[in-house]
Amino acid sequence: MFQRNGFFRNSIRLALAAFLMTIVIPIRTGLSQQSSTPTLTIDFVSDIQPLLSDRCLVCHGPDNKTRQADLRLDERESAFSVIRPGDAQASELYLRLVSEDPDQVMPPPESKLRLSAGEISKIRQWINEGANFRRHWAFEPIVAPVLPTLDDRESSWVRNELDYFVVKKLSSNGLEPSRRADRATLIRRLTLDLTGLPPTAEELDDFLANESAKSYEQLVDRLLSSEHFGEHMAVQWLDVARYADTYGYQNDRYRPMWPWRDWVVSAFNRNLPFDQFITWQLAGDLLPNATQEQILATAFNRNHRQTNEGGSIEEEFRAEYVADRVNTFGAAFLGLTLECARCHDHKYDPITQHDYYQLAAYFNNIDESGLYSHFTEATPTPALVLSNEIQQAKQNELSAEIAIRENQLRELLKAADLEASFASWRATLSDVRPNIEFNTPTTTSAPAAAQDLKTLLQTRMQDHLLAHFPFEELTNRQATNTSTGEVEGKASADLDLPKGKVGNCLKFSGDNNYTFSSGGEFTRHQPFSYSLWLNPASDYERAVVLHRSRAWTDSASRGYELLIEEGRLSAALIHFWPGNAIRVQAVDKLPVDHWSHVAVTYDGSSTAEGLRLYIDGEQAQCEVIRNNLTKHIIGSDGFGGGEVRNVALAERFRDKGFKDGMIDEVRIFDVELTPIEVRTLFVADSLPANLQEVLYNASDPDLMAFFTEQQESTKQARLALQDARSEWAAVHDAIPEIMVMQEMSEARPTYFLIRGAYDAPREQVHRGVPEALTQSTLGPDSSRLDLARWLTAREHPLTSRVAINRIWQTIFGRGLVETAEDFGLQGAPPSQPELFDWLCADFLDHGWDTKRLLKQIVMSATYQQASDPTARLLEIDPDNRLLARGPAVRLSAEMLRDAALASSGLLVPEMGGPPVKPYQPEGLWEEKSGTSYNRDTGDGSHRRSLYTYWKRTSPHPAMMTLDATSREVCVVRRQNTLTPMQVLVFLNDPQYVEAAHALASHCISSCEKLEDQLALAFRSLTAYTPTTQQLDVLAKLYTAQFQEFKSHPDEALALLEVGDYRHDHSLDDVKVAALTVVVQGLLSFDETVMKR
Repeated sequence: MFQRNGFFRNSIRLALAAFLMTIVIPIRTGLSQQSSTPTLTIDFVSDIQPLLSDRCLVCHGPDNKTRQADLRLDERESAFSVIRPGDAQASELYLRLVSEDPDQVMPPPESKLRLSAGEISKIRQWINEGANFRRHWAFEPIVAPVLPTLDDRESSWVRNELDYFVVKKLSSNGLEPSRRADRATLIRRLTLDLTGLPPTAEELDDFLANESAKSYEQLVDRLLSSEHFGEHMAVQWLDVARYADTYGYQNDRYRPMWPWRDWVVSAFNRNLPFDQFITWQLAGDLLPNATQEQILATAFNRNHRQTNEGGSIEEEFRAEYVADRVNTFGAAFLGLTLECARCHDHKYDPITQHDYYQLAAYFNNIDESGLYSHFTEATPTPALVLSNEIQQAKQNELSAEIAIRENQLRELLKAADLEASFASWRATLSDVRPNIEFNTPTTTSAPAAAQDLKTLLQTRMQDHLLAHFPFEELTNRQATNTSTGEVEGKASADLDLPKGKVGNCLKFSGDNNYTFSSGGEFTRHQPFSYSLWLNPASDYERAVVLHRSRAWTDSASRGYELLIEEGRLSAALIHFWPGNAIRVQAVDKLPVDHWSHVAVTYDGSSTAEGLRLYIDGEQAQCEVIRNNLTKHIIGSDGFGGGEVRNVALAERFRDKGFKDGMIDEVRIFDVELTPIEVRTLFVADSLPANLQEVLYNASDPDLMAFFTEQQESTKQARLALQDARSEWAAVHDAIPEIMVMQEMSEARPTYFLIRGAYDAPREQVHRGVPEALTQSTLGPDSSRLDLARWLTAREHPLTSRVAINRIWQTIFGRGLVETAEDFGLQGAPPSQPELFDWLCADFLDHGWDTKRLLKQIVMSATYQQASDPTARLLEIDPDNRLLARGPAVRLSAEMLRDAALASSGLLVPEMGGPPVKPYQPEGLWEEKSGTSYNRDTGDGSHRRSLYTYWKRTSPHPAMMTLDATSREVCVVRRQNTLTPMQVLVFLNDPQYVEAAHALASHCISSCEKLEDQLALAFRSLTAYTPTTQQLDVLAKLYTAQFQEFKSHPDEALALLEVGDYRHDHSLDDVKVAALTVVVQGLLSFDETVMKR
């Protein structure tokens, strides 16, 4: 941030000059106004319903838990029990309003909701006029009204159907529309509204020179086809979708959601019909033969905040994510405050708490975790792999290679000569001696033709044994790995060594562990096995037995693990739990206080079918819990502590340990053991005398499985398959992912949550939609796709209204319904109800065509009016609800920054890609999350604001000052403030200082005379030619700054060194600096920051 004393003095002078400039601008007048005053009538929607909603419905509304006297004033039948149409004096409602008895008057005095005399008068008049009671306007079907009949004078003004309603409304209020804006105003207004950028000098000149009748429409069409159209339209949708580049909450780490942002830009540019735009985002994954693009669109539902804070309860936050999706659904598409019904029935709108959880059921069925990984950078599941065409082609090629290798192995195992060899080998097996020493390394490998089964078993298992810990003793908390003869590993505390299954064993407290590094570092395409003896102390709800991972939820369990859950063994390989993993769980419980031999074997296939669990030498009957492992299981991505290199027993960070349990004889192998090998391990440790009988009685399939693993051809085929899988994984693991929606195969039950608390479930609820909104309903078996289709059905009263209103708000700065976030009873009624419904019906009838709608709006005479208000208009309609003048709106934060960059020639038009980090003060990130903000230099500082890195806990400070949102939740209407801080941004932010410098340099290089330089700067920012008065003010400011910098040339150079823009030293430093200050003033000038 540029901070010099001299420049501060300049800033004060500049701020004063900017203020002076605002008061010398002449007010452009509109057409003459009629003076007649219309007769006032009482309208239920605009005059009565808001009063009832605001003052009465808390006690007499939809919430049956707080409803008093069983009276509802939002329903006609109930309300008329206290209203006699045509006779206020006989109506209990009116009598209670005017009562002076504190026990009778309504609302009760303690409520502080007393109606004014004028408001009571309106209710009296309404009752006396017949108490016309209508359903809430937003829930009424959309029916296109007939175009009003106009007289000749009115007809001469209209340019399209939209204008019929506006001019008729103006006439009924004794007003006339304003004159058409001048062409410079129109091109600037239009270019800003459709692209978010100001027109270039060439575009301005061309338009002003083209006086053909079609020139304006041609301009509209060109802007609608510009790629910058989608960028501009995307900004407001990113607010709605609560898009950010970080997770939010405490750590607020980066997450790559930008491909969805780029999809939004593309969708607007391609003019994807808005009903499809909605459907794809809500349920693109459920469309028939869904494409990658349609699935990507569902990232909309995953844009919410997520946490990984230590100690957080996973299910608590998962419930918060579901609630966020429901709330966003309500605000984005229904325009309703559904969040008010999370803990109780809605106080004002006909939405019950049961309705809320019926909607929640649609968003509660993805395989997600409530916490993202702290120690890895894994994308939370479900996730979409974003492969490009080249990557997809390579994967297809490698997938075909894997299929070939798998088929070759299958054919090899079925070959006739292998069957013959096995039969010969089986017939000549020699006697097997009962004692097999697995822990004594062999010096030579037995030949493939060896006849001694014992030798073959001993040789193969010993060749592939990486670690064996019998735990006979601990020295300095360390045990001997008998496979290597080395003392290694470490107990985290002093452990007991009670009698185990074979000799001694380790007993754990639940808070301690034993870790070792030998072996165990396997990828998902490598076969491996491990075995151990277990003696559990109880039917654990959850207990860690063995794992190779950094942590439980803090790393989403990445690695492999053996657990006891609900007393049953559970083995898994995991990239990110729960959605990217394979897990099998034994059907039967382990016996308590009893030694059981457990072995886990894995074949490298990344499938649950290839993961087997053995108990006491026999393959356990298991159920498949998860079967979707698509990414690597190794380490921590180098994040938060580096790679995981240890296997650990009995305990894991923030997980539940193997309390009072005992472990003995741990072995790890770098091969998938066959059933006879697993059985041999069990018998050799437990009943060595029975080994000979066990081996002699081995079944032919078990012997065949073992025999084939001794054949060189089988070994080579398996290695070739492993290599092909490894190569495929290398390509696949490098491809980025993005969070999306994907339904679970078995629906997760949804419950009515008391007070919205995750741990207070009541009865189960099923999918459905609020019955009060439409006549159509959805059944319990309906899907998110059905929900999207219900939402975009022609008869739905809200969806198109909400969409039209948001677009109107984008253009005029205020929606036809001012409360864009609330179309319910607490919201504002539409200011132009007939126009509103006509636009909605026309939008539906023409295929939800966004560009067509925008063209209708900007081609209208209503839009093309001058925005200058007359004194009478300011008095009658200060907020322009009647549309008697064109829009006058302060540019958004993004538009202000982009306009400064574009006008100065610094804007880099590159589209899409990862977020960039432009200028911002140092130290902000460090204060928030302990991370550093490394600013991009060059092009990265000059991209459109749409691409600025958005960190939820520390959003870009300049844009926040200019009323951007933090995007922590769905926002459909930004606040609009006017503060001194905003002017200070233009004066001191390096982005604007640099832009002012670049524009000043351009003006000096382009023009010799000061007057021309000032005029060019003015026109570059405002599209207007300055008046003589304005030029005089600018010249005086320039002269004062010139003298200041001439006396302090070091300050001139300091000013010109701000930012990455390199000063052209062939230009006079003092002149450039003086003109830079003038341009800074213009950047905060009313005609620059306002769209008129």
